[in-house]
Amino acid sequence: MSETILPTTPEAASAELARLAALLAEYDRAYHEHDDPLVTDAEYDALRRLNAAIEAAFPALVRADSPSRRVGGAASSGFAKIRHAVPMLSLDNAFTPEDFQDFVERAQRFLGSSEPFVFVGEPKIDGLSISLTYENGRLIQAATRGDGSEGEDVTANIRTIESIPAQLRGPAPARIEIRGEVFMAKADFLTLNASQEAAGQKIFANPRNAAAGSLRQLDPAITARRPLRMFAYAMGESSAAIATTHFDYLEQLRSWGFDVNPLSTRLPDTAAAIAFQQRLGLERAGLAYDIDGVVYKIDALDLQTRLGFVGRAPRWAIAWKFPAEQATTVLERIDIQVGRTGALTPVAILTPVGVGGVLVSRATLHNEDEIARKDIRAGDTVVLQRAGDVIPQIVAVLAERRPDDALPFTPPTLCPICQSPAIRPPGEVVRRCTGGLVCPAQAEEHLIHFASRGAFDIEGMGEKTVREFFACGLIATPADIFRLAAREAEIAGREGWGALSARNLIQAIEGRWRISLDRFIYALGIRRIGEANAKLLARHYGSYKNWRAQMEAAVAIGSDARVDLGNILRIGPAIATELAEFFAVSRNVARVDELATLLTITDAEIESPVDSPLSGKVIVFTGGLATLARPEAKALAERLGAKVTESVSKKTDIVVLGTDAGSKAKKAADLGIQTVDEAGFRKLAGLDL
Repeated sequence: MSETILPTTPEAASAELARLAALLAEYDRAYHEHDDPLVTDAEYDALRRLNAAIEAAFPALVRADSPSRRVGGAASSGFAKIRHAVPMLSLDNAFTPEDFQDFVERAQRFLGSSEPFVFVGEPKIDGLSISLTYENGRLIQAATRGDGSEGEDVTANIRTIESIPAQLRGPAPARIEIRGEVFMAKADFLTLNASQEAAGQKIFANPRNAAAGSLRQLDPAITARRPLRMFAYAMGESSAAIATTHFDYLEQLRSWGFDVNPLSTRLPDTAAAIAFQQRLGLERAGLAYDIDGVVYKIDALDLQTRLGFVGRAPRWAIAWKFPAEQATTVLERIDIQVGRTGALTPVAILTPVGVGGVLVSRATLHNEDEIARKDIRAGDTVVLQRAGDVIPQIVAVLAERRPDDALPFTPPTLCPICQSPAIRPPGEVVRRCTGGLVCPAQAEEHLIHFASRGAFDIEGMGEKTVREFFACGLIATPADIFRLAAREAEIAGREGWGALSARNLIQAIEGRWRISLDRFIYALGIRRIGEANAKLLARHYGSYKNWRAQMEAAVAIGSDARVDLGNILRIGPAIATELAEFFAVSRNVARVDELATLLTITDAEIESPVDSPLSGKVIVFTGGLATLARPEAKALAERLGAKVTESVSKKTDIVVLGTDAGSKAKKAADLGIQTVDEAGFRKLAGLDL
């Protein structure tokens, strides 16, 4: 990773994570839902890496809507939706041998073993992920990845691709889900674009866009005319075991009639994987299809099962990306962008330049320390890179081309939007507007968040509409959105609107008078409360009434409600403090209560309990374990339906005592809480029956 100054305080880290979550969500929608990437893969991956680095430094601040927990984009409204039986998750990235070695060591620590791994290396095809379901050997369903949980039904289109078997050859499980990548070869892409141009139709930016656009045609006849192919490489659900290693599974795919990338190779150790990466990097340009890296998977399937997943990615696989493409351009000026939390983010406005097939005109500068470290000035000629081929970043300044009148950047002391003081507390890297919701930029961003997909998801109330309505005074607070029905005629009379579009918007708003508790909590835009944390809170408190009462009670430091809040798995004291501070502000409470009087907020959905002795139990681990690494033991308990917390309280059901258990063992004894040793835990977990 290129050297980047990370936030040094929780407040600064929270602001940067919020900015990254919003930015990456925008890029995900453009890439996955519209097949129209806004940034290169390198740039995108650089932002992902920055997000991951901050989360690693501040694990308590991981947002529910964190990019590390999100995959792809929502399914298009033009296709029927299919729920994946096993989520189609994404992969973490590596960019250097050191990154890859870190991945290996993390897996070894999780398993509590230093044994070397055998890997399978597979070229990472730049295409569209697909899931194929077969019953009794016959293809019955095909779905895109979508958001990882739900994709688009493209079965009719998939049937037009000749390389995908409609019937598997030979014996197969009664039901099996096979996953792969649909792509377009370079030569076929050039031929398609030539025919598109001759017909006066859309020219595709690259083979990936061409493949995605071709597969997602509402008319399968159009897909049939496009030269699509697929490499199979993974398995979702299966009614029966198939192999003991991933490489053997690939061989089985070949026997069933699938194309498997011929460069897929079993690698005996880490050194072999590093050598394979170097080899593929040299061969990349000569391949018939685009690849942007290599995917490495631990070969043993039993180890894959034990390692499981963290967030959106498996612990047993990683995508090692090739180096980013660079270009030079002129930084015309530095603008300041004000975010929802008041963070002032400097943005480089660039003379547009093509980098990796994408025209780039803006790049984040992160913060004033980063600008000072690189000595970036308006007028400079800069080296621009799309990190991970996705997110634009400035990696260097060509000082020899600096104009004589280029002055160092001066951080603003006033918010450029509301002129409130912009302060940078000691130890923080982010300068923040102190205007709060008085600042139009923050109020506007709050409204955009409130109506966004993960929150109230109001169709027609996108960023453009929110900004328009906010500017003209139609809305100022979230509750105003639900009062727009009285102003339908006024909306219809606005430029670019009309009776039909105004009616559609009002109907969309009326369809959101009923909202689930988790989406309501997320929509409030409380710092550090993303979609996942909102779901944790909703499940813990059950109803709006209970949540509202407990949040008010948690304002008091040391109260039972505050302790209970901070003890929720993956919430912790830092996020508990953020929630308490939100409810300590009377203006925030008034807005929450105002919305509650207008809406029907439904109770949290209760998931079906796992049938195990640990299901529903609150468990604390303390001391060292001999047969299981602590991370694996915690992950196992969670899979079996338990809630794992870090501190012992009256709500704890079981404390697992390892060696040198310490104060937690004493507290468990004082409270009369059940304790078990490691052998007892293994028995409860079904490992030693």
